[in-house]
Amino acid sequence: VLDPYNELCDNWGRCAYDRFVALKEINPDLKVLLAVGGWTEGSVAYSAMASDPATRKVFIDSSIALLKAHGFDGYDIDWEYPGSRGGGPKDKMNFVTLLSELRVALDQEGMLLTAAVSAGIGTIEYAYDIPRVSEHLDYINIMAYDMHGAWETFTHHNAPLYAHPMDNQDNQTYNIDTAIRYWIDNGADRNKIVMGIPTYGRCYTLDDMTNTGFYAPASQPGHAGPYTRTAGTLGYNEICKFMQETGEWVVVHDPAMNEPYAYYPGNKIWCGYDDAASTYLKGQYAKAMGLAGTMVWSLETDDFSGLCSDRKFHLIKSMGEGYNGAPFITQPPTTAGPTHAPVTGTPDCSTGDYYLPGQQCDKYWHCVNGLPVSATCAPGLVWNPETNACDWPTNTDTSNCLMPGETLPPVTPPPVTNEPTKEPSTQAPPGTVTPPETQAPITPGPSTLPPSVTNSTPAPTPLCENDGVYYLPHEDCDKFWQCVHGEAVLGTCAPGLVWNAVVNTCDWPVNVDTSN
Repeated sequence: VLDPYNELCDNWGRCAYDRFVALKEINPDLKVLLAVGGWTEGSVAYSAMASDPATRKVFIDSSIALLKAHGFDGYDIDWEYPGSRGGGPKDKMNFVTLLSELRVALDQEGMLLTAAVSAGIGTIEYAYDIPRVSEHLDYINIMAYDMHGAWETFTHHNAPLYAHPMDNQDNQTYNIDTAIRYWIDNGADRNKIVMGIPTYGRCYTLDDMTNTGFYAPASQPGHAGPYTRTAGTLGYNEICKFMQETGEWVVVHDPAMNEPYAYYPGNKIWCGYDDAASTYLKGQYAKAMGLAGTMVWSLETDDFSGLCSDRKFHLIKSMGEGYNGAPFITQPPTTAGPTHAPVTGTPDCSTGDYYLPGQQCDKYWHCVNGLPVSATCAPGLVWNPETNACDWPTNTDTSNCLMPGETLPPVTPPPVTNEPTKEPSTQAPPGTVTPPETQAPITPGPSTLPPSVTNSTPAPTPLCENDGVYYLPHEDCDKFWQCVHGEAVLGTCAPGLVWNAVVNTCDWPVNVDTSN
């Protein structure tokens, strides 16, 4: 909706259009586009306009006149969405017709034509003839955010790059990678795709502080912030400001995800948001996928004042650096964990929440309240201890770890020297790690390390007769069977651990009867 007082100069207006276009004086290569539509505009008026040749002409002619009057370089169509929210089944075809006629008119003026489009598979199928939409547009701006939010009754991230392991069939497509690949696989020119990245989080109010992870029950939205003033949404600038003011926020990097979430026990708010490391990684992803670039929603919710870092617009700049191949700019963390060499066995986690690199480059350990949790990066990524995130191998020093498929070189034992007989010693020899006699069980999930190769016949797969999820022992001490609703899945403990059938977890050998 045009706000004459804000956009225009007439009647002592604020001249927003002219001030925006004047940015080209600072950067002569800048292209400034005017967008029409948006979520609050809905679909009814656009559906009616696009269905009639006469109203389409009025819309196009008046749009061109407005663009020329203020010196814009093009037009962005943000119809949310053809075929839904008051639209009709013919919107899909009429949207293509509208774009084709706009294309002709804008070409005559040397102007760009772009569109903001959905990342939801169900909406895409109903709204867009992808090959024909791609044909008429200069850029396809995919709004790869708002995948989850307080309209649901469980916590999840606003813009996950990949699916979470707990995502069921309904939620497995609600991630950026699925959306981008769907557009490409169905006919979009990847060289025209611009991937949207949010600078805000979607927030919830937790029902119970004993459950604070993904899919935690959350029947109410988080409280509104002082700037966004919308329940269930906080800008990154608001989130980092609240963290500085209270100092009691708990920031969590789920080992399965590339984006953080945080919660505050004081008011039970839970926010899934993007930080500099995740926007950097998403910029790298867009480049690796051969996309035209990235965009953000929106400028004013980034840390534009530099309150929480040493530079302004830290998220947006990190996104651009990731796309352009520049090194990641690390900001001093609020509470940094210690730096460690790669761990070759199960680590001894001291109290705290931090990360340790694994012996294999694509694996790492997450220390949570003193307990080690093993994790694996998404395919193609490796652990970057500098950013505490999964990253592309080109950005990571992998000289001290094994890349997927690599193995340790064989070790030649030293020659045996006969020593004089000594009294038996009750101490372990130097360099030997002896587990404590009464160590508590370790609770990391099954390791994704491949099982060791032997010449023995593989153990037969057991019959899982009962429904539900439970465990059965394996003939190899470091393996076990997990029955998942009737199907047996083979699991392997982390190196140095064996399966404890009494407590149903991987444990130290001294705590387990391995005679069987």
